[in-house]
Amino acid sequence: MPIVAQTIAYRDGATELTGCLFFDDARSERRPGILVVHGGAGLDDHAKGRARRFAELGYVVFACDMYGNGVAEGGRPRIMSLILQLSADPAKLCQRAQAGIEVLRAHPHVDGRLAAVGYCFGGMTVLELARNGVDLAAVVSVHGSVEPARRVAETHGSEELRVQPAPSPEDKRPMLAKVLVCHGALDPYVPMAHVTAFIDEMIAASADWQLLICGGALHGFTHETPSTTPGVAYNAQADARSSAAIQAFFAELFGPV
Repeated sequence: MPIVAQTIAYRDGATELTGCLFFDDARSERRPGILVVHGGAGLDDHAKGRARRFAELGYVVFACDMYGNGVAEGGRPRIMSLILQLSADPAKLCQRAQAGIEVLRAHPHVDGRLAAVGYCFGGMTVLELARNGVDLAAVVSVHGSVEPARRVAETHGSEELRVQPAPSPEDKRPMLAKVLVCHGALDPYVPMAHVTAFIDEMIAASADWQLLICGGALHGFTHETPSTTPGVAYNAQADARSSAAIQAFFAELFGPV
């Protein structure tokens, strides 16, 4: 299976971005597209590796860039500053992800059916896409924050950070995307109180949603590279189970690919 990886330069307004497109070059038929949204480290080997796996299943996959050229190389303080800025303004966060969606939508092998999968920061991002009514068939959050982005910014931001107010009930858009959340039961960064609030939110929104809670799993349970951060660890069983759940979710959604 000759999976092709292409570096794609694109933009969100004045911000220059660089993503990576993966697809099976031996197939000419049109098929669904999957947007992969990276975690806090930026568009790294983990995000690209996950994107390649989806391409091996038959999808056209774009691993997008949420930061912009040079940000990830600027170190953790610069990354965290940008994450909080994007979290404080969900419209801007969604616009940045939408730039990647448009790259995927324009690919000649994509049939118009689109979904998004995000890891950690990316998980929060794809849930925000769903909350804002972005036209996607589905979103999948893997060990991501399940709180609304503005709430994350309020919790972790500084006093100087301007958090955009939540939309009024009459301004809220209907949730079009089906939702799957894969969560580690022992994740110290996403406590069960947040998960319970997320469930209540999905019920109130009349969303089509699923929740997989993996026992014994901490934060970042799909990252095979050992981490020195407390509360973050790879869990092979949770990784395998969540991957199977995502495949089944997409098979139900898109049928054979």
